[in-house]
Amino acid sequence: MVIKKRILVVDDEQINLEFFEVMLSKLGFDVHKAENGQQALEAVRRIHPDLIILDNIMPKLSGWEVTKIIKSSPEYADFSDTPIIMFSALDDVKDKVEGLELGADDYITKPFNFAEVLARIRAVLRSHELLSQIENREKRLRVGDDTVAELAAAISKTKGALDRIALAQDLESAIRLAGEASDDFDALDRRIASLRNESDDLRKEASDIGADRRESRHGAR
Repeated sequence: MVIKKRILVVDDEQINLEFFEVMLSKLGFDVHKAENGQQALEAVRRIHPDLIILDNIMPKLSGWEVTKIIKSSPEYADFSDTPIIMFSALDDVKDKVEGLELGADDYITKPFNFAEVLARIRAVLRSHELLSQIENREKRLRVGDDTVAELAAAISKTKGALDRIALAQDLESAIRLAGEASDDFDALDRRIASLRNESDDLRKEASDIGADRRESRHGAR
């Protein structure tokens, strides 16, 4: 079962919220709404959206301010990679550049064509999924490197322990050294188990990303 992509639509004009809710829901998205910037920030914490569609000119907090908070505030660090498409009636190049520099992934000028907006939504989601795949692959490589390093260290420790046991002057010393080596093996076993669990989690995450990507390609047809 593929989980629907959660899209948060933020606009102070009710007609735009209703339009996006109807159109995007029909296309299989899980749509959530907010009427101003403050509601948007609260919704981000509550639903952790996969994408935010954000009007720029709004009461309480502008789209620029919301984007800046999500992308750079430590309080929203867990949500900083959430893609944002910003809408605005402002067509000035400076406004577009400012929105993109704050961290918006795309900037669309009103009035807009829904077919174009949909294409951009899918493009931004695809790009985000590709980045997630790359990050997942890098994490898996790191886990593999860590595992090799742990095993190499364990081999070195084992050889050292065997050498010390061989040189032990009495049985008591040999038993003590063997006990220390056994403790080292137990610690290594716990560490390898931890790395194995991390690897399994990353493999599942990669599988989920792949399923989302296949569903996205199917939906785009």
